[in-house]
Amino acid sequence: MPGRKTSLRKRGSAAVAIAMLAAGCGSRGEGNYADVNGLKMYYEIHGAGQPLVLLHGGGSTITTTFGRILPLLAKTRQVIAIEQQGHGHTADIDRPFTFEQMADDTAALVRHLKIERADFFGHSNGGNIALQVGMRHPGLVRKLIAASSMYKRDGLPAAFWESMRQASLNDMPEGLKEAYRKTSPHPERLQSFHDKSVKRMLDFQDWPADAMRSIAAPTLIMTGDADIVRPEHAVEMFRLLPHARLAIFPSGHGEFIGESIAGGPPGNLHEQAASIIESFLQSAMPGE
Repeated sequence: MPGRKTSLRKRGSAAVAIAMLAAGCGSRGEGNYADVNGLKMYYEIHGAGQPLVLLHGGGSTITTTFGRILPLLAKTRQVIAIEQQGHGHTADIDRPFTFEQMADDTAALVRHLKIERADFFGHSNGGNIALQVGMRHPGLVRKLIAASSMYKRDGLPAAFWESMRQASLNDMPEGLKEAYRKTSPHPERLQSFHDKSVKRMLDFQDWPADAMRSIAAPTLIMTGDADIVRPEHAVEMFRLLPHARLAIFPSGHGEFIGESIAGGPPGNLHEQAASIIESFLQSAMPGE
């Protein structure tokens, strides 16, 4: 999603809306499916080492969110990349999109893979899902990384919410439309996918501060200084979480991880982000 300070409305209401909304263990780098909470949930495994679960942004796929940074992370980690309900290769089912349900689906998949404890890295809506995993399934979590995420509505500017109320499929980024049509088992359901993504955001209610404070896992908060999430909100989360670190990049939404639909020319910020992530994951746990 475009996450710059330049005219949210000019970039299209749904362009902002959608992108804020990213059987056994198979062979590395290949597509796999698992029966999880009524879903046939798609995942990929790359690399080897401590498990790191990747959670894409809303309206996105593994590739559109993490295509550039995933190979860097897989050099030292067993990267488990998931596609959530209705996203990418994972077909939709008859239930709403919610961060809570997707956190439960994520946890169920991790347990299905017989992983006792993992690190979780989510971008945008995927970061919201990662935070919910930290709240709802703390025993599964070693460390969390939440990039361009929020826990309160005022973490996003008023123009964002205004654009959400006027969201149109016509304004959905072409890169996300193309990815959906290419990967979805039901490409004809793009309109429904769009509408459910928008509804998830419109229905969002603030999470209690005490729920955020309950996240005991060390958490790295990442954002861009021109992100759609206000930098002040990232700082607020950093102050609120008991074991948090903060990284703010000179970039817009998605640029610092190399997201495929992020604006601006390609750079090496994603390499710097990968280095910071690796340093955070390698750092000592509290009490060590």
